[in-house]
Amino acid sequence: MKNSVLLIIDVQNDFCPGGSLAVTGGDDIIPLINKLAHEHEHVVLTQDWHPADHSSFASQHKGASPFTQIEMPYGPQTLWPDHCVIGTPGAEFHNALDVPNAELIIRKGFRREVDSYSAFFENDHKTPTGLGGYLKERGFHHITCVGLAFDYCVRYSAEDAKTLGFEVEVIEAATRAIDLDGTVAATKHSFAGRGISLR
Repeated sequence: MKNSVLLIIDVQNDFCPGGSLAVTGGDDIIPLINKLAHEHEHVVLTQDWHPADHSSFASQHKGASPFTQIEMPYGPQTLWPDHCVIGTPGAEFHNALDVPNAELIIRKGFRREVDSYSAFFENDHKTPTGLGGYLKERGFHHITCVGLAFDYCVRYSAEDAKTLGFEVEVIEAATRAIDLDGTVAATKHSFAGRGISLR
């Protein structure tokens, strides 16, 4: 479709097996993503891109453990292992990813004081990445989301895209989840309530 774009979210080494925040089976989805990328005329990639002292890293909070929650000025924040640090191999796209027709790479999470799951907004839900304006200016109406992880960056990207007025679908077979305390079920419930297609 001319007005459709494939949004490939965070298929990076640190989110794949062997990475510091590995999603189980994260690299299993790459062949399907490559196939979808070659079928789509328009493709956008996102890349998690953190400074080494990012506030979402458990290492930056004395006595804190990864996967626990703290309160930040913008709301609850899960603390993560250090990951996707700018300039490190973990931040690079997985080398099996084959997307020669990508038209844009959106880097997110580079502001130390706020995390960024969504391709469209930082976790304060106010600071835009610029992707929404870019897609609207180019006349896109439909977004297909794939990548990592289903219940975090894919979820928030899909929800924000829907809020911005795009038609949104998520290809479940081209995602993998972290699933912390029921986040997969919560994601599917949210998608159903918002009219986001899961196929």
